[in-house]
Formats: sequence, C-alpha cells, structure tokens
Amino acid sequence: MSLSRFATTAALAVGLPFGVAAEPLTVESVAALFASAQLVSDPIEVDCTLSGGAETTCIQVTVVPEPATYEAGPWCPTNIEDGPEEAGIWFYEGDVVDADGEFFSKLAALYDDENWQVFDPETGDIYYTATLEGCEAAARPDVAEEYQNHCVQCLLEYYPDTTVTYSFPVEPVAADTSSNIAQTGVGVALNGVRIDGPAPLEAILSAYTIATFDDCGGHVNPHVGYHYHAVTDCLEGDDHVHDEAHAPVVGLALDGHFIVSHLNADGSAPDDLDECYGHTTDDLGYHYHAGAVGTNQNLGCLTAQVGCSTGEEGEACDATARRPRP
Repeated sequence: MSLSRFATTAALAVGLPFGVAAEPLTVESVAALFASAQLVSDPIEVDCTLSGGAETTCIQVTVVPEPATYEAGPWCPTNIEDGPEEAGIWFYEGDVVDADGEFFSKLAALYDDENWQVFDPETGDIYYTATLEGCEAAARPDVAEEYQNHCVQCLLEYYPDTTVTYSFPVEPVAADTSSNIAQTGVGVALNGVRIDGPAPLEAILSAYTIATFDDCGGHVNPHVGYHYHAVTDCLEGDDHVHDEAHAPVVGLALDGHFIVSHLNADGSAPDDLDECYGHTTDDLGYHYHAGAVGTNQNLGCLTAQVGCSTGEEGEACDATARRPRP
C-alpha cells in the first residue's frame, strides 16, 4: 500500500501518536477486508461527523456479529466436574485460565472471599443463566439479586436478528485527545465481530458472577451480540496488504487505522508501541497491535477521531451524538 496520509499539524501539536497512515479506505477495499464476515449488504459511502466534529466521508458496513468460520462457545460449565472442553475461559491476574468446573469450585479461595458460592455443595451443579430472561437480568451493571453467584452466559440463539452497522472514516482525522475505548469500543475483526474495550471485571466480580468468554475471547450481550474482549489465534489475519514479516491485519479500528495481531510473524513483540499500542511501519503506516490475551485490554486507546458503531444501515453517521454505548 502506498503511504498517502500523513500526520496533521494539530496532532503533532498536542503530542498524539497519530502518524503516517495507509491509503484511503474505499468501498472495494472494505468489502475485500471483510470478505469472511457475514455482510448484510455491500459496503457503501455515507456522510459522517466524527467524534471530534470533523465532517468527512465514511465507509459503512452492516454485519451479522457472528463468526462464520467456527462455532462460538461453550461458556459456562454446568458442574464442578466439567473439564475445559465443556467450558470457556476467564481473565485472572493478567492471564487466561480455563473457567472449568475446578475453577468455579475454587472461586472463594482464588478471590479470598467466602461469599462466593456458585455451585450446589451437595450435587456440584453450577448456577448459571440458562434462559434469555436470566441472561438479560445478569448481563448488566446492576445484576439482579437472584442471579448473583452465577456463571453468566447469553447465547447467540437468543438474538437471531442482531445486526450492527459501523462507519469508518475513509482517512483517519487527528483528534485533540485520544479516545477512551471503554466508552467507544475498539473496532471490528475481519470476520465482522466487534473488538471491544475492557470487560468491566470489577463490576462483574462484585456481583459474585463470572461472565465467561469462549476460547476465542468472545461472549454475547443483548446489545451487539457476540464480541471479543481478547484477540486470539481464532482471528485469521490478512497478510496480503503488507510485508508478511509483520503481524497480520486482524481488524479495522473505529478511527480507520488497521489492527494487527499482538505478535509479529516471527513471534517477536514490537518494542516501540505508543500508549495506544500503535506505531508506524513503511508498509502499513500507523496501525495498532492488539493487546496480549488475558490483559483485558485489546488496545490502549484510539489516536484519531472515531466513526459510528450504532445507527441504522444507510443513515449518515454522527459520532458526536450521545448515544448509549452498546
């Protein structure tokens, strides 16, 4: 790719790590990037107002937020005897652990809190949300009291008609400050699944719940369906748009920059990343490396103004509107 976009004076003035970017997005290039996604229709151009007020053109894509190359899940084990193959994963002390029956049986000790009692001590059966009603009562900040001390899972089948519309600026536009990804989200994987900001682990744990992820780092909520809190090897990267020695592209950030895998092709980790986990290379321009699995931090922040991750297909994007974040 040619290097056709450069840092703006404004970005340099505020010291943001906004640098050289790749060539502008087009309807054709976005369609090629998301060839493995379940697209509802072909990408289109729309007018858009980015989060910092910049008025520009965006490429809009509407997707079914489900992976087409693997089956999502499992999430919650049903008994403390269930092994890893019947359960998902969890983030514990910055690492990934199997959220299997043994893990659930030891929660009181792991978190040093005897109020944890997520299973029946007589049968070993784990309490989990097994219905749509249970999912929606537990997968929220104020967990319903009857679903505390539960494993929380929502199933794709609960939301069969979910689609999500994203609008990406054709060229990144410098922001006065970096974006808080806990509020905006991160971007979209090439398979059409949302790459999200950090999971609210403190809120989840304070309700004595575990909202497990599957082995690919994803789970389901009522707003955007299936989404990722970790970028794992489940994401097949595209290494045809740049030097194959570098990390493969696995997604597109909401500000229009590429997201690549955590490690380079040779297994090394880049040592020059900025606070947003980005840097510039000759082939990709400025781009982000996904955070390490288990850190609950897919990116540190976004350097440019973001487009939209809500709204109706075909409508203009206004990222300055204060819509609630999914």
